[in-house]
Amino acid sequence: MDPISLILFIAIGGIMIGAGVHFIPVGGAPAAMATATGVGTGTAMLAAGAGLTGLITAATMTGEPFYIVGIGGAIGAMIMMGITMLIANFIYIFGVGIVPAASKVNVDWITKRNQEAYKTPGTEGHGVPLTSFVSGLIGGFFGGFGGGLVYYGIYQAVQDSTFISDPAVSVGLAAILGVGVFFINSVIASYNIGGTIEGMHDPKFKRIGTGALACGIASVVLGIFCIILTGGI
Repeated sequence: MDPISLILFIAIGGIMIGAGVHFIPVGGAPAAMATATGVGTGTAMLAAGAGLTGLITAATMTGEPFYIVGIGGAIGAMIMMGITMLIANFIYIFGVGIVPAASKVNVDWITKRNQEAYKTPGTEGHGVPLTSFVSGLIGGFFGGFGGGLVYYGIYQAVQDSTFISDPAVSVGLAAILGVGVFFINSVIASYNIGGTIEGMHDPKFKRIGTGALACGIASVVLGIFCIILTGGI
């Protein structure tokens, strides 16, 4: 793979990763205490977890066309996000005894149910309501597909280079660099969000353009480093 194509794969993948993070419902520490909507963890941690799962499933598609590798990554990330949000809701509903409710909108976009009626006074919502759940799956798709593109580009570049001939080393290096690109873009997107987000209905979601642009610029720089690390021009 030529250097320009590698940079394009990493840049497009980085933009998809950065955009995907904005879809993921994360409530941070307040959500861990069921006082905020979303999963009780940090944005970067949850996005990176989905990305790592996506990279594993993308790696199983090694040798296939880029879109198959991307879809493989997307499916893995979506499964991880879906299971995480589902188990979180089980804990919130049957453990804490609360009903999933959003605080940023009065009516759920999908179910059309009033959220204020279910929200506990003094909280910023709780659990993962349906709109947030669907938003998280969309975020997993974008993040996983983007991570798959990054993996594919780096793997092909390593395979085409002359200083590495072992396929296992090629897969390992592509996975390591892919994880690095994913973490960096996740953190950039998290800073752009600035804390918690409920998903695509949250007012902070409007920052997605700025976040995707920043991730794209960072990914171009990362692509240059990846060219050097995969054998140079």
